[in-house]
Amino acid sequence: MNQEAVFRIAVLASGSGSNLQAILEAIDRGEIEGGRVVLVISDKKNAFALERARQRTIPTIFFNHRNYLSREDMDRDIVESLNKYQIDLVVLAGYMRLLTPFFINAFQDRILNIHPALLPSFPGKHGVADALKYGVKVSGCTIHFVDEGVDTGPIIMQEAVPVYPYDTEETLHQRIQVLEHKLYPRVINLFIKGKIKIQGRRCIIDEK
Repeated sequence: MNQEAVFRIAVLASGSGSNLQAILEAIDRGEIEGGRVVLVISDKKNAFALERARQRTIPTIFFNHRNYLSREDMDRDIVESLNKYQIDLVVLAGYMRLLTPFFINAFQDRILNIHPALLPSFPGKHGVADALKYGVKVSGCTIHFVDEGVDTGPIIMQEAVPVYPYDTEETLHQRIQVLEHKLYPRVINLFIKGKIKIQGRRCIIDEK
C-alpha cells in the first residue's frame, strides 16, 4: 500500500458502470473500510461509467485503442497512469478488453474481475447468453483474480441464482447484477483487509 492511509482503487469500465456505482455507494456506507476510488479508466469515450465518476469529481481517463499499434502499447500507458495515481488495487467492472501480460505482471494478484456466470463454465463476453443457450438451471456471478487467460484466474467468491423457464438474457442478467452489486464491495473490503490468500488455484478467505 502507498504511504497514504487511504487504500487507492482504480476502476476500469467499458459501459454503464453499474458495478462502479455499487462500489461507490458501498464506500459511502462504510462497507469498504479505508478504500477510495481515485481513478476511473475506460476504453469507450462515451461510457457512462466516466460520467458517474465525473459527478463525484473522480479523475477519469479515456484510452482510445485506435491510437496504439498494439494492445501492450496501450496497456503500458494505462499502467503508467495507475502508477502515477499510486493505485493499490485494480477493479475491472465491465471492462471489455483483455489485459496483456505486461499489465497483469505490473499488478500481479492486485487485479479483480467480475463475471456474470459460474466459472469455469461460460467464460468470455457472452456468459449470460451462453448459459441460457446451454439450458442451465442455475447461473450466477463469479469474482476472481485476473491472470493471462480469459476468466481463468483463481476464484474468490461465487453466488448462484436460479434460471427460470421464462428468462431472457436481460431478465437473467438483471438478477445476476443484483448479486454482483452485493458481492463485489464485499470482496474488495476483504482484499483491503488482507483476508484473501491464494494457495495454488484456491482462494482462502478469512471472514472472521
